[in-house]
Amino acid sequence: MPLTNSASTYGAVTRTFHWLAALLILVNLPLGWVAAEIGQEAQATGSDALIARAALLFSIHKTTGVAVFIVALGRILWALSQPRPGLLNGDRVFEAWAAETVHWLLYGALVLVPLSGWVHHAATTGFAPIWWPFGQGLPFVPRSEAVSEIAATLHLVFVLTLAGALAAHVAGALKHHIIDHDATLRRMLPGGAAGQPSARQPGHLLPFVSALAIWGVVLGGAAALGWFETRAGAGGERLAAVPSGWAVQDGRLQIRVRQMGAEVTGSFGDWTAAITYAEKPDAEGRHGTVEVVVAIPSLALGSVTRQAMGKEFFNAEQYPTATFTADLVATKGGHVARGTLTIKGESLPVEMPFALAMDGDTARSEGGLVVDRRDFGIGMGTTDPGSLGFEVGISFDLSATRVPG
Repeated sequence: MPLTNSASTYGAVTRTFHWLAALLILVNLPLGWVAAEIGQEAQATGSDALIARAALLFSIHKTTGVAVFIVALGRILWALSQPRPGLLNGDRVFEAWAAETVHWLLYGALVLVPLSGWVHHAATTGFAPIWWPFGQGLPFVPRSEAVSEIAATLHLVFVLTLAGALAAHVAGALKHHIIDHDATLRRMLPGGAAGQPSARQPGHLLPFVSALAIWGVVLGGAAALGWFETRAGAGGERLAAVPSGWAVQDGRLQIRVRQMGAEVTGSFGDWTAAITYAEKPDAEGRHGTVEVVVAIPSLALGSVTRQAMGKEFFNAEQYPTATFTADLVATKGGHVARGTLTIKGESLPVEMPFALAMDGDTARSEGGLVVDRRDFGIGMGTTDPGSLGFEVGISFDLSATRVPG
């Protein structure tokens, strides 16, 4: 069997690319669906076994997806260097146009499906790494929950389009084989016979434009249905502003935890801080006080955000806020916020060291502490620290200005 294509048959290289891509897709589509189902069950139960199983399946799914992307690029580059055998029914205008349109859809989907999944993986934080030695990120793709959510939605849209195009492609091949009794399918099989193309062949421009139009309709429909609305860190009603001696101008409140051996960082999008601070301490040695209220549903924690909101973890529906109230004191080692941290209805005394830089009526501060999630009844069903670490780092940095009066 020749390696290259001819005017009437496909070469061995083209056939290998075709069937290798088909095998990877037919394995990866159901694998992704099963992994998602197990992942949802793991989020609901917090089961160590289910979390580990979901992570394993997602890693296989992602690694296979990268393989699909590489094979698809190889197939496209090879196709550009080869003559393409003509259609055996090119004189049937509608069938020829439909076949070419589906081919363009398949070429696009073979690249867009794995690429969108890869962008989602690179932009989010979470578990289930790609099994290869070249890192988990992508050039020009930031760690962003908004980017991650859009990429995840695009991935779903592209998967649905791929599934539809595959169904049409398979149906067309079976029609040629069973009804038309021609060599369309056989010439793609190993050792298959050549087929004589019809004298009339469709052009490439109209099917290409048709495929673009279908992509536009699919993406427009998804947008009209609200699929692209970002949801990360936006749950619940916004907290009301509180009076404060210092007005926070900008700041971040984050948590860090290890899941499946990887560090996951999350940020709270909605929190308030009522701060009083004076350079001179009062009679009890306090420079001031702070009361922080955090909206738990505003947490963005990558691919495990929804899991974190569940009853097994933060139980955000019953406990929508966490609070930290403390006195601000100066010690020999620096500033410390001594007070009480309340999460999920559990209150514990804590000390949070922090750095403070004052410049007239402006201040910059950062600090943090580490707590054990079990002290607050979080993730009690997940007892293996390899699945979910016990220690959770809480950190902040902010800038504030003194409120006159």
